[in-house]
Amino acid sequence: MKSLRLPIALQQAVMRCLRDKLQLANQRLERNYDEPKLIYQQRGTAAGTAWLQHWEIRINPVLLLENQQAFIDEVIPHELAHLLVWRYFGRVAPHGKEWKWMMETVLNVPARRTHQFEIASVRSRAFPYRCRCQQHQLTVRRHNRVMRGESEYRCVHCGDILKPGDFAA
Repeated sequence: MKSLRLPIALQQAVMRCLRDKLQLANQRLERNYDEPKLIYQQRGTAAGTAWLQHWEIRINPVLLLENQQAFIDEVIPHELAHLLVWRYFGRVAPHGKEWKWMMETVLNVPARRTHQFEIASVRSRAFPYRCRCQQHQLTVRRHNRVMRGESEYRCVHCGDILKPGDFAA
């Protein structure tokens, strides 16, 4: 996969937000947490992920480029909150009351669990499968597991094993 070149000004805006929110959290929590590492290699439809043990935030460069200010305002604090909650409270529910408190009270950001970005440009190829009652779309990874005979998937509605193909077949 060819890496996407992000404008330096955009990367600087991301860092500015991260540093501002971290400084705010350190003041309000009376702590001195280090700056997490930023990695611009998140793939798929996730805007970002917090890697707790590595103290790093992985950012989807495509979604960042397509949704610059909204991404900075929402995703960076969202992922930072996960790291802060982990250090402050330990292992808790990912979007539980501690995370919500960290977002709203400490970081002054509305606590939304998911982003609303258009994801057509980052959606991976899906493979049609069918059961007795409907068509399903399996990811490349699940499709490959079926093809290698390593897994089978069932419809949660009718219980049938999903078979490759579509309704036209």
